[in-house]
This record gives sequence, C-alpha cells and structure tokens, in this order.
Amino acid sequence: MGARTIFEVLIHQKGKRMTQPYASFRIKGNVVYCQRYGNGHINETYLVKTDAGYDYILQRINHLIFRDVPRLMANIAGVTRHLAAKDPDPRHVLTLVKTISNEDYLYDGANYWRMYDFVTDSICLERVETVDDCYHSGAAFGRFQNQLADYQAETLFETIPHFHDTPARYQQFQDALDQDIKGRAKDVHKEITFAKTRQAETTAMADMQKAGILPLRVTHNDAKLNNVMLDLRTRQALCVIDLDTVMPGLSGNDFGDAIRFGASTAAEDEKDLNRVSMSLELFKAFARGFLGACKKNLTKAEIDTLPLAAKLMTLECGLRFLADYLAGDIYFHTSYPEHNLDRCRTQFKLVADMENKFDKMQSIIHEEDSK
Repeated sequence: MGARTIFEVLIHQKGKRMTQPYASFRIKGNVVYCQRYGNGHINETYLVKTDAGYDYILQRINHLIFRDVPRLMANIAGVTRHLAAKDPDPRHVLTLVKTISNEDYLYDGANYWRMYDFVTDSICLERVETVDDCYHSGAAFGRFQNQLADYQAETLFETIPHFHDTPARYQQFQDALDQDIKGRAKDVHKEITFAKTRQAETTAMADMQKAGILPLRVTHNDAKLNNVMLDLRTRQALCVIDLDTVMPGLSGNDFGDAIRFGASTAAEDEKDLNRVSMSLELFKAFARGFLGACKKNLTKAEIDTLPLAAKLMTLECGLRFLADYLAGDIYFHTSYPEHNLDRCRTQFKLVADMENKFDKMQSIIHEEDSK
C-alpha cells in the first residue's frame, strides 16, 4: 500500500477530499512512510518517515477525552519549551513540530492533530525488566520535577479535572455504592469494607496542600515506566512522554503512581493475589533515581510524605476500579465481567502490603534523602 494511502480513513470535509494531516506540518523532506505506531489507547499515533531521513510522531488527539484541546496544547507547548531551555539535548524533551501556519497543532475542521520530532535510538518498556529500569524511570520523573520546579503550576489548565483528587475519587466510589445499579455490592463486601476503613486517610495529602504544607507542582499525573523513553543502547532515561495530563498537582502523586505501577510484582489484573506485592528493591531503586534528580527542589514535607503518596495513589486507583465495577464498567475497558474487580483487588493488596512495609519505605526515603 502506498505511503499516502495507508491511513485507515482519508480526511473528508464538506464532501471534498483533503490532504493528509502531515502535509500541514513543517517536516523535512517528502513522506515515504506513515503507519500506526505504539500501544496507546487514547490518541491515534502514527510514525512518519521522510526521504530526507527524518522521523516524526503524528497524533490525532482524542477530543472526546480532552475537551479543550487548544488549552491542552498550550500546556504542552509551555512545558516542553521550558524543559528545552533547561537542557538543549533534543532527545531529552519532546519537541513539537509547527504547522505551516506556525501553530502548535492542526485543526482540520473535524479533528485535532499534533506532531513531534521522533526521539531517535530509543525504546519504551511496558514493564520493568531490571532494577536499573526502575532507577532510570525514577531519574526521568525526578528530572521532570526538578526542571519544572520554577514553572508556575497555577498557570496550567486542568485537562482532566480532579484526576488525582483522592477525596473526590472516594466520593465517586461512595456514589457508585449508593446507586449499585448492577446489584454487585452484595458480592464485594470485603472490598467495600477495605475502602471504607481507609476513608479518613484519603484526605491526608489534600488537606496538607490546602494548609500550604505541600506546594502545587507541575506534575505528569501518569507517571508510569511506559511513559519514559530510554536510550536504546545504554537504557538510561532520555525523556518523559505522553504529556496530555500535565497539570497542577503534588510531587508525591507522580512518585506514588510510579511506585504503584513500577514496583508491583504482578500485573494490574493478576488474579492470584499471592503473587501481588510491592518490591522494596524496586521501591528503593525508583526513590534513588527520583530523589537523586530532584530532592534539592523538594520541601522536607514533600519528601517525608512520599511513602504516604505511594499508598494513597494505589488506594485511589483501587477505588476507581471498584467504583467502575459497581457502576457497570462504564469507564475502563474490560475483557471479562470481573476484570475491574480483579484490578481493584490487586491495588488493595498492594495497599495492604505497603502498610506492612511502611516503616521500611520511610527508612528508604530518609536514607536516599540524606545522600
């Protein structure tokens, strides 16, 4: 199939066939290849190659999820240019490609598109393969925090309101429980009790932020290993990707979400809970990378609450899975009827394991902070 006919659907507008979206961006050379790329579920992503030897990432932004694309793109443009000013290496930050009309994105009348320079000689891992992978993931998100420490978080648009608002997520769970529209509550008493006995903790960090103890930061809010590009040869961190959820938040949110995902010994939907635990080895590796990159710009309160943040981000995720299960699986994609319930159970098992290891987690953080 020719390079200019490989899109699943050609763009049409008012009955007229339009040019391919990449033709509206300032790329170098003529396009010789354009195919779907990666495993993303929200946006459509394509790898574009030209006869001049340049590669690009083209994305159709899901405007049903992200309702205000212009403000979302203003977030990304501001943050990436701030990062580029701190580090001139083009592989250390995503670089937006301007449109021919000098915009950061294209609106074709029906869809929103953006383009980035491709991060060359890089890999992206779906799961931790070595302890070093966890360390370099921590270093990537720590560097992200460090370089944006002087960015005014309040100027950023909240692309998904209350995304990491743990009290709000608890309320969503409570609402789903009260409604119980699928009659599933009777079968999950254990999980409901687990959630309810930890309700008071859900407000802990939000209360500290409101009291001025924890400052607002520019946070990624989806701080998983698969959002870090690693060097193909050295496996060292290059840059953080998938910036759609960059918003004001707490530094601990990124740390905690990364631990929830990266330090777990099992898949997110593992059915055998005996296989689910939080690895202290991986926790320490991530903490070493993260604090090694950003501790000088974090407050003592931010550092001291990192173990709590790991627990709360994991609890929050479990609450979201449980709420969706009670509501009839309306948000997360599921492959079988109990999928969200299995996901909830892995998260709650991680929370319980963190509670058992909490003193050790605190000791690790204090040790890494003192280096």
